[in-house]
Amino acid sequence: MLSRAATILTVLSVLTAGQAMTLQAMAFDLEAHRGGRALLPENTLPAFANALSIGVDTLELDVGITADGAVVVSHERGLNPDLARSPDGNYITPPGTPFVKLRLEDVRTYDVGQIRPDSAYAKQFPEQRAVPGTRIPTLEQLFALVRKSGNMRVRFNIETKIDPNHPDESLGPQAFVSKLLRLIETEKFSDRVMIQSFDWRTLQLVQQQAPAIPTVYLTLQRGSAPTIVLDQATNWTAGFSPADHGGSLPRTIKAAGGAIWSPYFGDVTAALISEAHGLGLRVVVWTVNKPDDIARMIELGVDGIISDRPDLLRQVAGEKGISLPAGTPVEP
Repeated sequence: MLSRAATILTVLSVLTAGQAMTLQAMAFDLEAHRGGRALLPENTLPAFANALSIGVDTLELDVGITADGAVVVSHERGLNPDLARSPDGNYITPPGTPFVKLRLEDVRTYDVGQIRPDSAYAKQFPEQRAVPGTRIPTLEQLFALVRKSGNMRVRFNIETKIDPNHPDESLGPQAFVSKLLRLIETEKFSDRVMIQSFDWRTLQLVQQQAPAIPTVYLTLQRGSAPTIVLDQATNWTAGFSPADHGGSLPRTIKAAGGAIWSPYFGDVTAALISEAHGLGLRVVVWTVNKPDDIARMIELGVDGIISDRPDLLRQVAGEKGISLPAGTPVEP
């Protein structure tokens, strides 16, 4: 008869093997970052329509909430001076008004279909096709576009744009999450969304209020403003510290209740990916645009890639033998 310790080890081995098999069975996730912003204006219906036509597994996007409670699709917490033009045709002056201080009817007056020509953003994506007259969409409009496309499979990876260091620029976590979840439920997309955030407070609330929705824990460990460090909690991590979990970021995210770890691709290693998989976490890296980097991430064993170039992502993934999702052409 097996000892109690041996029995526990056997059970753990079976569970770990089961988790690994489950991870292998799940499809690789091709995500269009902000709809594929290297190709068309970010977080707009033309960009999302293009991504649907190309064929992706997931539309990655960001949302904010206006003063009158509308959920709008935008990477910034307010109007972006590099993107937003007033009705007079001039780009707005920095820093840009937060959405929480604007009504939806005001937001809809701005044109975000062309990058400010002299900006660093324009230099980053010189091949982006401008679509003048494009407006900031609501999340309802994006859901309507997907229904129009007939795509019954594509998922949504929705980031809550909240910064704990700038609480005046958005609703608080509780109000933000409640409004977002209510809309998703009303639109009947609860089974096709993931909620992601650098602000783990919102993810904790999603887990409490809608436990069936997967939560995606975004992390950045480098640069002048990392959201996470390994020796203490930060404003972003809802009180969770890797120091309490052996300095392990995957173990910290597992303890927090996450389903997916989404790190900056430069922060991952084969060992970290293996550790995350052993804990039952999927690893979806951001934001990978160069073919060599895409290939390297696939070879390291990530479960998905978020890219500004969904066309290149499909090309490299196909060359690596990954099954590609069918496109569903649609006009915005």
